Amino acid sequence: VMESFYREARAGAALNHTNIIHIYTFDEFEGQPYLVMELANNGSLDTRISKEGSVPELDVLDVGIKVASALASALKHNLLHRDIKPGNILFNSDVPPEPKLIDFGLAREAETDEDVSNESSVWGTPYYVAPEKIKREREDFLSDLYSLGGTLYHALTGHVPFEAPTVEDLVAAHVHTPLTPPNQVVLGISQATSDALVIAMAKEPAARFQSYDELILALTAARSDIIVSQLNQPAKGTKKSW
Repeated sequence: VMESFYREARAGAALNHTNIIHIYTFDEFEGQPYLVMELANNGSLDTRISKEGSVPELDVLDVGIKVASALASALKHNLLHRDIKPGNILFNSDVPPEPKLIDFGLAREAETDEDVSNESSVWGTPYYVAPEKIKREREDFLSDLYSLGGTLYHALTGHVPFEAPTVEDLVAAHVHTPLTPPNQVVLGISQATSDALVIAMAKEPAARFQSYDELILALTAARSDIIVSQLNQPAKGTKKSW
């Protein structure tokens, strides 16, 4: 437990990004470990999904862009997160609230080939776990990218990407069951957003976006399209002139 605490503390303290919760210091007092960290007390993406059922598309895209940027920054420090899920994205009290990625407790260096076959943590959270992790194949940043895609899918549609009666069936679905595109789950989700999440959650890592920059570009383009279309809509009560 202590080893995990110090690993998370060291990983978090090494990172300096607006969308990663900042760890100011960590130590022990009378045998009790403690962290001094940035305050993000405005709930998590998980609590927001629970309260609202689903999150507006523009907000989901904003979270996706910012968390992808945070993960890209961690990767520059050679760190994978390994447990991206709605509960690990907190919000602070800014207006609008800023998403903050937390819990690098499962983090490890991106280029280590340590044996993870006996770790239950290899799967992270089963609702969002990448197929290659289930198959015990090499894990890299594309596994985190898949989990971020799954997290955004859940926020956007109000449904986890795959639902099954047992954990075994659930993890098998990540490997074998085709993903239902988000805009087939909830009508009205834009094609661009739906396509981006389908690519992010491709079964084969090579079929996903090959960098966080590619994902960010796709999500940013989708967001811009929505904003432009909203601006072009005539105000209620006004007649469109021909």
